[in-house]
Amino acid sequence: MSNEACCTCAALLSSIPPNYDEKTEKPVARHERRLDCCVRAICARCTTDNPRFQTYCPFCQISLMPTALPQGLKDPPPYAPPADDLDGEEGYESSIPDSMFTSTYSELPQYSDLYQRPQWLSEKQSQVGEDVLHFVDPVNDSVNTLAIRYGVPADAIRKKNGIFQDNLLAGRKTILIPGEYYKGGISLSPQPIDGEEEELRKSKIRKWMVACKVHDVPPKYRYDVAILYLKQADYNLDAAIRTYKEDEEWAEKNPMQKDKGKAPTKTRSGRFGFAGGLTGQLG
Repeated sequence: MSNEACCTCAALLSSIPPNYDEKTEKPVARHERRLDCCVRAICARCTTDNPRFQTYCPFCQISLMPTALPQGLKDPPPYAPPADDLDGEEGYESSIPDSMFTSTYSELPQYSDLYQRPQWLSEKQSQVGEDVLHFVDPVNDSVNTLAIRYGVPADAIRKKNGIFQDNLLAGRKTILIPGEYYKGGISLSPQPIDGEEEELRKSKIRKWMVACKVHDVPPKYRYDVAILYLKQADYNLDAAIRTYKEDEEWAEKNPMQKDKGKAPTKTRSGRFGFAGGLTGQLG
């Protein structure tokens, strides 16, 4: 009995405490109910909480009291259909010709046979558009915003322009929008942000600084030196570079001497009276 459990709450009968009377607060001498139909046991706590278990077996569905429901479990319905139904099905199958069961198709038809794409649509999709040039706005443009504006996957923009990290876009002046995804053919930023003239002016300044390499001028003044030479040459790049080289050549041939009788120093004097030609004015 120590290992026997209640058939409804699955609690061990030995672990169930006794019930107490609400009025006298004394333990009620009530034991578990032993079922005659299946020799199972229902604990006193379950019979107290649910008085129906005092006269009813939940497993065998048998009641000791008269009830309108039938006693005991019902047998499951037969799985085989009646003989009349079998005869009806055989007669129905025999009335169907054998040709109806034989398919005329060896396999399902392909969807391409049922639906033909319009020729103009196929030609339009087969033509890959040209790449579109977009001038980058470093303040407002990013890879994700450009992908949304052009309707192009962000990975396609990165792959087309060799951008491995999105922050590298700020260093680009222009990028290409892949034409295989963007069919509009119109750039949303067809011109430089600062204008073509300003972009050309900045390009000449960069080219002059690369060609001349003003080493004897502090870095913070080199940009001003480039503007000085380009303004004097009316922004003619070749003339500005030629003027600077002539000044440097003249400064090397005419070194400035601080005191007589001393060897020439490395400081050069330009024709304008300053060391290093025009660069000496800012040095």
